[in-house]
Amino acid sequence: MGVIQIMVLALLQGLTEFLPISSSAHLILVPVLTRWQDQGLAFDVSVHVGTLLAVMFYFRHELRRMTVDWFGSLTTRQLTPDARLAWAVLFGTIPVGLAGLLFNDSIEALLRSPLVIACTTIIFGLLLWWADAQGRRVRDEHTVTWKDVVLIGCAQALALIPGTSRSGITITAGLAMGMTREAAARFSFLLSIPVIILAGGLQTLKLAQQPAAADWQVLIIGALISGVSAYLCIEVFLRLLARISMLPFVIYRLILGVGLFALIYLGIIT
Repeated sequence: MGVIQIMVLALLQGLTEFLPISSSAHLILVPVLTRWQDQGLAFDVSVHVGTLLAVMFYFRHELRRMTVDWFGSLTTRQLTPDARLAWAVLFGTIPVGLAGLLFNDSIEALLRSPLVIACTTIIFGLLLWWADAQGRRVRDEHTVTWKDVVLIGCAQALALIPGTSRSGITITAGLAMGMTREAAARFSFLLSIPVIILAGGLQTLKLAQQPAAADWQVLIIGALISGVSAYLCIEVFLRLLARISMLPFVIYRLILGVGLFALIYLGIIT
């Protein structure tokens, strides 16, 4: 991998992991459009480690309170708001974990194509617009009910389909459940932590079965770039949501989807 490829792919991972525009779609499409060779599993693991460290550091105070109260709930049987939130994150991860175990190989074989990405980019972009326009936006993440957890968790499982966007679909579901934009985003980011850990663990197991030696310099650079860009992205995105709607991200998704259809029609990508 050249320096430009390392920087572009690591930045893409960091900037798109937490925006509602699908990081997997961009990481699939950029090598197709640039004719770069596949970056390899080790690099994918490293940039995901970077984004994981970024979100955990950003929410370090919340995670500390959630962890303490979660352990306390095991003995007292009483749920504080932070303990409830911790349980919600854990249970909300179950649907995507099960779906990944059952369908990940089929999805990898059948759905990682520009046509699928074009369709899901537009469809779920319009769904995000609808949820943002119709949502009541009165609740925060500490008020999630078990019904909310089930619906948002099941929505997150759809993100296994490339182009859906994990953050996009969970924010969409949160908005539909009446959460504020900031609360839906914060809950989505907290949900990403166990998901990234599970996905990274699965990729690491696959990586351990490969005989090739890792280029640690490339992996460390990729992790650092993705981590710093992801942290800044979370910071800026949450600040923006206090002032703007989801419309700019919806418009971006529509332009991306239409552009993909044009490239497919012209035979530039298949």
